Amino acid sequence: MYIARLAGLAVFDPNGDPVGRVRDAVARARQGDLPPRVIGLIAEVPVRRRIFLPIGRVTTVEADAVVLSTGTLNLRRFSRRTGELLVLEDLLERRVTIAPAAAVTGGRTIAGDGGPGVVVDVAMEQDRSGEWLLSRVAVRQYTGRLARRGQLRQLNYADITGLVETSGKSETAGILAMMDNLRAADLANALQDLPDAHRAEIAAALHDERLADVLEELPEQDQIQIIATLDQKRAADVLEEMDPDDAADLLSELPTPDREALLNLMAPEEASPVRQLLGYLPGTAGSVMTSQPIIMPPDATVADALARIRKPQLSPAIAATVFVARPPMATPTGRYLGIAHFQRLLREPPSALLGGIVDNGIKPLAPDDPLAKITRRMATYDLVSMPVVDNGSHLVGAVTVDDMLDHLLPAHWRDRGRHA
Repeated sequence: MYIARLAGLAVFDPNGDPVGRVRDAVARARQGDLPPRVIGLIAEVPVRRRIFLPIGRVTTVEADAVVLSTGTLNLRRFSRRTGELLVLEDLLERRVTIAPAAAVTGGRTIAGDGGPGVVVDVAMEQDRSGEWLLSRVAVRQYTGRLARRGQLRQLNYADITGLVETSGKSETAGILAMMDNLRAADLANALQDLPDAHRAEIAAALHDERLADVLEELPEQDQIQIIATLDQKRAADVLEEMDPDDAADLLSELPTPDREALLNLMAPEEASPVRQLLGYLPGTAGSVMTSQPIIMPPDATVADALARIRKPQLSPAIAATVFVARPPMATPTGRYLGIAHFQRLLREPPSALLGGIVDNGIKPLAPDDPLAKITRRMATYDLVSMPVVDNGSHLVGAVTVDDMLDHLLPAHWRDRGRHA
């Protein structure tokens, strides 16, 4: 999809409500000759503010619209971070050199002469892993003094040089380029090996969603240290992007005045589940559960459920189970009905209703159940997640196996220095 053609498209939330319009795409250069990775879109919202939309939240790109997976947006004004490229602003009209290689035309490759050219448009394409890359470039090759008289060619990224400047990068930008493809846990490990100054620079350069993922994989003392380097508004934005249980764990380590200040800066709908989790006693189901499992009504179909668990931003532990409850769907829900395991979903017709295949034979956990009881129950039934239900039979969250491991392993298991 050529990005200049996306500019101006309307952006809609999952309910079909308009959010704004696409104005540009944000990419980050990678090591060597690898094409830059698209990390998000810039949208202009009605208040004439440009905001960042992480590419992981874009579910559909159509000829006339872009659809998001969530209606919850960070309305903080977009600010370019170290090592980032604005595709339309930075790359269009850039002079490049075409290698005497192949051009792409209608899916076929044809031989072409090399030489100078000017960038007309840049296309992004999704690879098998789900990442969006700047894979194709439309270039008008010089044949005279004016570029418009030249031949328009569609080239692979590898067939041109000079599109992305690699010289003069700051040390932080170089580190980011090397770490860009790392999983959040691996990036967290790498950050622990960096001096404090570089660690703070990396944290400042990462977008809120990426930094939130990394913080969730760091030891508590490192989380606190990085949060302390951010201004309070940015710290609150990052906490909003974290899973509520991880945000609650981090905030519980802060002094009460700092904790309350950050909670007050968070959006009320994001702060509410975190406050709820902070109210549970440590070492109980309520303190380790996530308040945002996959919840669907009984009249939803198997096809609807499979579409939900297919979203790449969901962790395997969360995506393994669909919890079925009466409306409302946000925790605490209406009456809890049971669970539908993803393996059961795969065996049922797509048109089958969840209410007809729900498994309610396993007693749910209570918020005050201790960790030892949770571990025994999950091991007994070979489960990767279990529902947590209050006295009114409302689903308030779910305990997942990854959260249990976090609390069962030694307290400093994430600390590379201690293991070394």
